[in-house]
Amino acid sequence: MTGSETALIPGGRDVRGTLDGSGTGTENVVVACPPHPQHRGHRGDERLVAVADALNEDGIDCLRFDYGEWDEGRGELIDAQNALDWAAERYDSVGVFGFSFGGAIALLAAAAARDTVDPVAVSALAPAARLPAGLDAAAALYEIRAPVQVVYATRDKTAEWEPVVDRARELGCGVVGMEADHFFIGQSAKVAETVSGFLTSEFE
Repeated sequence: MTGSETALIPGGRDVRGTLDGSGTGTENVVVACPPHPQHRGHRGDERLVAVADALNEDGIDCLRFDYGEWDEGRGELIDAQNALDWAAERYDSVGVFGFSFGGAIALLAAAAARDTVDPVAVSALAPAARLPAGLDAAAALYEIRAPVQVVYATRDKTAEWEPVVDRARELGCGVVGMEADHFFIGQSAKVAETVSGFLTSEFE
């Protein structure tokens, strides 16, 4: 990445982000949602950083953010929506990406943000199907108008990803299976190539 700066996301919760700039003066940005904050998920997650680096190489900026105080998914969804609003005020086109818990948040935010932000594309990596607050990420796929990519790990025993993958296939979304566990150990570069390739193609 060419340069990073801290971003404070307004909205009543303490949400801070890192905007990774491509240095191209682009009008395109991807908002990246981190994994579960109660399991050490944060904006510095190696999968988020790898995707941000790949997007920057493709001339697209990336906003990685941390959630505010834990709220079982409800507040975290609001955080993502506020991050999308922040990005939409500064860029012409906004995409969404998330990993694990963040994958579910990305899908839910894309489904709920249609009146304020119309994402150009959504990519969910090893997404959880449901959040503790009862939010259904698989059902959210019905509400997303943008192209969607779901990437899952064939040996994933951590997240309940199957309902999301089944629904994505039903709806004709892009589905990619990778021979990996939930954390894609040693495969961050492949993850980044897969995710950034899809998102970049939808900005063009």
